[in-house]
Amino acid sequence: MSKKQIEECIRSSLDGYFKDLRGTEPDRMYDMMVRVVEKPLLEVVMQQAAQNQSRAAEWLGLNRNTLRKKLVEHKLIK
Repeated sequence: MSKKQIEECIRSSLDGYFKDLRGTEPDRMYDMMVRVVEKPLLEVVMQQAAQNQSRAAEWLGLNRNTLRKKLVEHKLIK
């Protein structure tokens, strides 16, 4: 899947989100989107990195401590 296809998937999902709101004003969309995208991103990258946090952090362009904090926030580790 290309970056363009991922972008289109997100656009389509957001269009559906606005349709589901039926005119209601959205609230804190940025935070919602970051959390909704971040969790599956972390899950898949950690799986592909064989649970190696150092490798996953490198792939994501994050500091290992930042990755660990995000994994805890999303309850992916204790």
